[in-house]
Amino acid sequence: MGTPRETRQEQAEDVTERLEAEYPDSTISLRYSDRLELLIAVILSAQCTDERVNKETEHLFEKYDGPEEYAAAPQDELAEDLDSITYYNNKAGYIKSACEAIVEEHDGEVPDTMDELTDLSGVGRKTANVVLQHGHDVVEGIVVDTHVQRLSRRLGLTEEKRPERIEEELMEIVPEGYWQQFTHLCIDHGRAVCTARNPDCSDCVLADICPSEKGDSDVDLASGEAW
Repeated sequence: MGTPRETRQEQAEDVTERLEAEYPDSTISLRYSDRLELLIAVILSAQCTDERVNKETEHLFEKYDGPEEYAAAPQDELAEDLDSITYYNNKAGYIKSACEAIVEEHDGEVPDTMDELTDLSGVGRKTANVVLQHGHDVVEGIVVDTHVQRLSRRLGLTEEKRPERIEEELMEIVPEGYWQQFTHLCIDHGRAVCTARNPDCSDCVLADICPSEKGDSDVDLASGEAW
């Protein structure tokens, strides 16, 4: 197994520096042209790949223009427009309801606070963080998706399982200037190397400091199960 740095803060700093060198152009992979499109894309991305979302939103964003059109659309029709997306019926309902609230309560503008965003249907803290960071240039937390959750546990940065608790612990050890970029770096590394089922530890820039490294470790700290 790799040997983590003495403190979690040192571990987080080293992880961030190494991944930034490995993925210098790391950024959000969802495609959008305004805040509403970003919000919708992130809602759709829950338990669905960004690649699939981008393919679906390409025609969705051509058909609907502005929150008023989503709010006015029959939910069944909106669901049909999303039928290749995981849980498309539920997500169509979230989008329609969120857009109704945006029109009625926010003058047609996507809100810019955590509380107002999480009041919208289908929007939890993770989604709100993405919209704040990339739509409003407001960084007040760390987006914890499945990649961040997996890597932060494997690397010994946290033992928490719930995204909210993982975010709290990461915010204490990841340099604040990297809160936004940390997520993108974890996503890129999680897709390319540190995959869920068969991570390529032999080709990992973090192997020597990773307590889950398969060469010697018996346990995947992300799942708590044996390799």
